[in-house]
Amino acid sequence: MTLELAMVAAAYVLGSLPTAYLLVRLRTGDDIRGMGSGNVGGTNAARTAGWRVGILVTLVDIAKGVVAVWMMQRFNPEGGWIAAALLAAVIGHCYPVWLGFSGGKGVATGFGVFLVIAPLSAVAALGVWVVVLLVWRRVALASMLASACFPIILKLIDPPDLLTLGAVAGVSVIIILRHSSNIRKMLSGEELTIDDQFWR
Repeated sequence: MTLELAMVAAAYVLGSLPTAYLLVRLRTGDDIRGMGSGNVGGTNAARTAGWRVGILVTLVDIAKGVVAVWMMQRFNPEGGWIAAALLAAVIGHCYPVWLGFSGGKGVATGFGVFLVIAPLSAVAALGVWVVVLLVWRRVALASMLASACFPIILKLIDPPDLLTLGAVAGVSVIIILRHSSNIRKMLSGEELTIDDQFWR
């Protein structure tokens, strides 16, 4: 059990790697937390440092989730430990010790952990994200709806054990809560579309 707990701690540390902060700082010399929306994630990185940086940030954040859960799967595939590792990775991304426990919104890292435990379900959720983005043109809305749908999709396509399902639902709740500022902006009509953010 000691080694498993160490793997969970490693998942948190890996998830907490502040990708957007580091890459935007390297690219521009500025602190992403004082730029654009202030969020430490791929969308804000693209907005403030260019789409290439945004894509790289997103890919690395996905990889953090993939590696964290993959390592636990190789070490101990018991459902409870997988659940702990996937939660730790996303919590690390959202609440990184390196940035005063104020990080990103967990979408890319969440997709990474989902991709390992249930690839088909993750791709289906990605389809939801794409459709919502194309129709309503808001990244935050697409991310929240896709995250909310994933536990349902997972239950229908790749029914997991209860601990894993609970952890997945927990990740979805974390992602939605991390978008609380976006929800307020949507309700007030202030939330920007991708056209406003990237094409003007």
